[in-house]
Amino acid sequence: MTAQAGWFDVRFVQKPWGHETIWAHTEHYVGKVLHVKAGHALSLQYHNMKDETIHLLRGEMIYRVKQGDKLVELPFKAGQSYRNTPGTVHQMEAVTDCDILESSTPHLDDVVRLTDRYGREGTSAP
Repeated sequence: MTAQAGWFDVRFVQKPWGHETIWAHTEHYVGKVLHVKAGHALSLQYHNMKDETIHLLRGEMIYRVKQGDKLVELPFKAGQSYRNTPGTVHQMEAVTDCDILESSTPHLDDVVRLTDRYGREGTSAP
């Protein structure tokens, strides 16, 4: 079956840390905007298949990424981007309210949560 060009129904998904807007979802890619409220963090996580690049559109955050056997904190400013290949352990924590663009492969349920402030460890639930 050939995909058809046309309008896409944008999805708004409430999250404990804010919300995400899924503005594109095809068999090849997904486009999202994540709005993370100041002081909130996504889970410390990795993906088995999902390959993603994030871009901080607005705000300031702390980006944690595992490098070797250490979890390193990187200050992240508006205008910076970071690619997470499958297996990259990472976490985003908003210092201010943040809007983050995410472009990824379409594996939306491929999330392995190692720790989570909201009790979602080990799940891929929203």
